[in-house]
Parts: sequence; structure tokens; C-alpha cells
Amino acid sequence: MTASPIPPAVTLGLLAAWAVHDLEEVATMERWSRARVPVLRARHPEVPDRVWRILGSVNGREFATVVAVMGAVVAAAAADGHRTGGRSGFYQAALNGFGLHGLVHLAQAAATRGYTPGVVTSPLVVVPFTLWARGRLRRSGVLRPTRARHAVQGLALAAAATAASHAAARLVRRGRPARPGPAAVRV
Repeated sequence: MTASPIPPAVTLGLLAAWAVHDLEEVATMERWSRARVPVLRARHPEVPDRVWRILGSVNGREFATVVAVMGAVVAAAAADGHRTGGRSGFYQAALNGFGLHGLVHLAQAAATRGYTPGVVTSPLVVVPFTLWARGRLRRSGVLRPTRARHAVQGLALAAAATAASHAAARLVRRGRPARPGPAAVRV
């Protein structure tokens, strides 16, 4: 199969789809955390207290900083994908991680039996965009064969970028007064 050009919407669209998705998360995370963490903590006492303290201490400014840092990672992946005509391993891993993390959102909502931040845009934006972009890459002959290890790599990239974004946000926000919500627990 001869490779055909990849439209910018396939590569740069990753950043646009991510932005729509994360706007939902930014708009709902702090309120959701305040309302749902106490309920979930009571329902799942087997979950370590440290997890509940971290979730319960989410503050909107810090989370917005997390999203901004993650945005830089996604922008870099999208730009690399655009630069390489979709061939970039970094871009394809980020695309895979984005789609799989959408499925994680759906599983989280099912597990918590309710809304979780990001669950609305996951089936409406995240998963459809990922399937569409992968289809375009496949038809253009540049999609790398997908194996289980590629799914693991995509999720690992998403998890590492998320952890690094949270760590960076804490460093950036350190020294600035936080506005914890009423249910926030200081760690």
C-alpha cells in the first residue's frame, strides 16, 4: 500500500480532542471530588487512606496546572505526529494512550456507579477520535502494527505523563496559597 498524506486533523486533532476532553475534567473535578470522594471512601474501605486523601485534596488551581503540563506533552506528541506524517512512535503511543484512557474513564464510571470527570467526552470525543485517527493512519499505510505491548506502552505513556504532570503541578503550586475545598484533607 502506498502511503498517502495524513491530513493535519489526524495528528493535530489529537491536541484538539484532548483539549475538549480535559475541559470537561477541569470544569468538574473539584466539585466531583468534594461530593463523591466521601461517598466512595465509605463504600470502599479497602482502598488505602492515602488514595482518598489525594483525591479529596484536589483543588481546581492545582488540577488546572496538571492539565496545562499534560497539554504540553500532548502538544509535543501531536506536533511530532504532524512533522512525521503520523509515523512518529511518540505520536502513535500518545494516540493509543489517549483512546485507552477514554476506556479507563468509562470503567471508572461503571466501578463508581456514577459520573466521573471525563466520562461524558470519552465516548463522544476520545474513543471516536482515536478510532478515526487510527483508521486514517491505517489507510495511509503509516499505522504501526498494534500488539498487546503497544497498548501497554500507550497506557504506560499516559500514566507516566499523568504522574509527571501531577508532580510538576505540585512543584509549580508549592509556595502559592492553595484554596482547598471544604472536604479537602491536607496530606
